Amino acid sequence: MALAGLVAAGGCSRRESQAEADTRRRILDWGNLAEPASIDPQLVNSTTDADIVYALVEGLANYDPKDLHPTPGVAERWESNADATQWTFHLRGNARWSNGDPVTAEDFVYAYRRILSQKLAAPYANMLFHLRNGEAYYKGTLTDFSRVGVSAPDPRTLVLSLWHPLAYLPLMVCHMSWFPVHRPTIEKFGAIDDRATRWTLPGNYVGNGPFVLTEWKPQQVIRVVKSPTYWNAASIRLEGCNFYPIDLASTEETAFRAGQLHVTQQVPPEKLEAYGKDPRHVLRQYPIMATYFYRLNVNKPPLNDARVRRALSLAIERSQITEHVLKAGQVPAGTLTTPGTGGFMPPQLVKTDIPEAQRLLAEAGYPGGAGFPSIEILYNTTETHQHIAEAIQQMWLKNLGIHATLINQEAKVVEDVMRQGNYQVARYGWNGDYLDPSTFIDIMTTGNGNNQTGWSNAEYDRLDALAQTTGDNRKRFDYFLQCEQILARESPLIPLYYYTRSLLVRPEVRGWEGNLIDMHLLNGVSLEPPAR
Repeated sequence: MALAGLVAAGGCSRRESQAEADTRRRILDWGNLAEPASIDPQLVNSTTDADIVYALVEGLANYDPKDLHPTPGVAERWESNADATQWTFHLRGNARWSNGDPVTAEDFVYAYRRILSQKLAAPYANMLFHLRNGEAYYKGTLTDFSRVGVSAPDPRTLVLSLWHPLAYLPLMVCHMSWFPVHRPTIEKFGAIDDRATRWTLPGNYVGNGPFVLTEWKPQQVIRVVKSPTYWNAASIRLEGCNFYPIDLASTEETAFRAGQLHVTQQVPPEKLEAYGKDPRHVLRQYPIMATYFYRLNVNKPPLNDARVRRALSLAIERSQITEHVLKAGQVPAGTLTTPGTGGFMPPQLVKTDIPEAQRLLAEAGYPGGAGFPSIEILYNTTETHQHIAEAIQQMWLKNLGIHATLINQEAKVVEDVMRQGNYQVARYGWNGDYLDPSTFIDIMTTGNGNNQTGWSNAEYDRLDALAQTTGDNRKRFDYFLQCEQILARESPLIPLYYYTRSLLVRPEVRGWEGNLIDMHLLNGVSLEPPAR
């Protein structure tokens, strides 16, 4: 009987999955949506790339994973003057780079000079325009960086001087655009403003975060392991993390079901109902402060005509997309800013209005779509983006009589094409970086690195600047509303829906929190094998 029991046990045994094995090793397997365009903290422009950067580099403060309030990072404390125009950050003495060098205030000063170097073309350079003379230095009207509002009186003190009050600055400095970089490493592999150098490769990358980069196999995996030099290494419960670039939701879901992933980035819409009934409760869904939209390149005829752009926007039946394509509680969008951001509740300024869309198109010289050239919709490769593009393609044909062709590329290529302005219509999404409407409104100002539509409006810029100079939220929200009204009228972008995040998380993953900006630091994440 004993022998029979052993044979039966052996016969019933199954092979340990990758996720189970990595749970024992305390290594998180995370689907990361796409091959990173960059892991340089001052060049990153997507949340999935940022997730990798947050594992490798730490700023002055960190987001709390639940409510997003700023918690101490490299800075152990900070304070401001009475009107919040000068902030002093006190750096901890045990902060270290991964090569053992101390992290100093000068590392932040150098990083801010780097991101404000125009040749670097950092997408988030405008985040540092809050610094006194930051914008002037970026635009070249000031060449002496010592006059920019950042200084290091001593190695553990960083002073930021702003041109206007900014009470939420500690929340802004959680963003990677404010992160330090290791000057000897940057300059070992190129100039301060070189975009493409080898400093971000394994063996070269020097960070100060909780993990260090050990491997990067393009289109396969990025591996990081726990850093022994991180100031709070004793609190880090993971030994490492593997980031897997998986564009397709169906492929990622298959990998999760096969036990190859602990966490996904997405869920195929057709699988949401089944996972909602899964007794393991692996499906996580929560609203995030993000808007999905189409960019329109206003330098490409016929999109240089605001009537055409607005017609394209009004002809889209957004509820058909949210209800029949996405199916996860997404809300049709009528503004760039997600309602409720920092208490700002704009009305739905853009809605479906097919007769008005047809009127505008005819007024622009294309009655019933006659004579309208075929336009291209560019999107990065996922099934969801494809299905949305196909739905809009059909709506434009049915409602306006115009033809669109679909072009899909990997995310890294799409980012480069948009930055160079070599597109007509392109899919994009914007996740708010901090809990204030300016995180949305700012991106459409003239010359902003995240604008990329070629659109410029002096009144919009003026209103945005006014919003920055007042602490009165009633006035600020009125300025922001006027900005949204200009966007609705000029239509350099087409808001489509406000996001709901759907993802799969295995039960052994602990400390994984959903939050409004969909940012996930690994500092508090752990893996606990299920009880047997």
